[in-house]
Amino acid sequence: MTDPQPLNPNWQHTLDLFLAFARNEKHYSDATVDAYQRHLATSAHYFSQFVNNWQAIEVENVKGLLAKLKSRDLSARTINLHLSCLRSFYKFLMKKGLAKSNPVELVKGPKYNKPLPKNLDVDQVSQLLEIVPEDTLAIRDKAMMELMYSSGLRLSELASLNLNDKQAIFNGLLTVTGKGSKDRVIPVGRKAIAAVKEWLKVRAEFANPDEIALFTSKQKRRLSIRQIRARMKKWGIEQGLSANVHPHKLRHSFASHILESSGDLRAVQELLGHSNLSTTQVYTHLDFQHLAKVYDNTHPRAKKK
Repeated sequence: MTDPQPLNPNWQHTLDLFLAFARNEKHYSDATVDAYQRHLATSAHYFSQFVNNWQAIEVENVKGLLAKLKSRDLSARTINLHLSCLRSFYKFLMKKGLAKSNPVELVKGPKYNKPLPKNLDVDQVSQLLEIVPEDTLAIRDKAMMELMYSSGLRLSELASLNLNDKQAIFNGLLTVTGKGSKDRVIPVGRKAIAAVKEWLKVRAEFANPDEIALFTSKQKRRLSIRQIRARMKKWGIEQGLSANVHPHKLRHSFASHILESSGDLRAVQELLGHSNLSTTQVYTHLDFQHLAKVYDNTHPRAKKK
């Protein structure tokens, strides 16, 4: 099911309308729009063997697509991603009056177990952040990791912080723009504030006078997402953690530790910037694992000899 040929205009025009909607009205990232383009183009090439346009597709065509994807030994997760793209696409078509029926509505994808997000426990986070700031890079990296763990930032949100965000950080309430260009206000803890202040004392060594980025590199420009990942991985190794440390793991750890202490799932949803509570509910599984561990270690009838 390779897609070497361009789509027939009957298919491409409708797809272009959806992609423009995703980009301009939903404010999806370029990566998300590209993923929609790829998956829906693959679907269109398959469907075009049987019907002339998106409006003519029926339930059996969708089931045939899933069977074809399965025959390519694609994972259940990838197949469900194709189906999810089609669901969003037909929801758009129905809303705009560009389709009379939704052939995807009653089609179920293959079952698969969603992997739980990995997180560090409190002791591991403390071990990671107990960095002795012997040089400027260490001071910068400690500030980044303290801020990410303190506030549950996404990697993109951390990388896009600017120097003019410093006062908000010092005040303990930072506004960031997350997915879908949605703003949210998040608290900043005292240790993160202190770490950022230490970084700002030496930032001039790594920034040109007109550089607006908060976190900068040896090249005196904004740190890239790739560079931040590499630095956190390095510190995970140097601090003796067996687990692979990456930015998203700090965000997961933030959410898990807040939930363990508060039990307030909706507060965690707001702090993470999740649109749907169902996205946040994965952390209830992590919280249950924590409670089960406490039970096993403390209940008189559950203690292991």
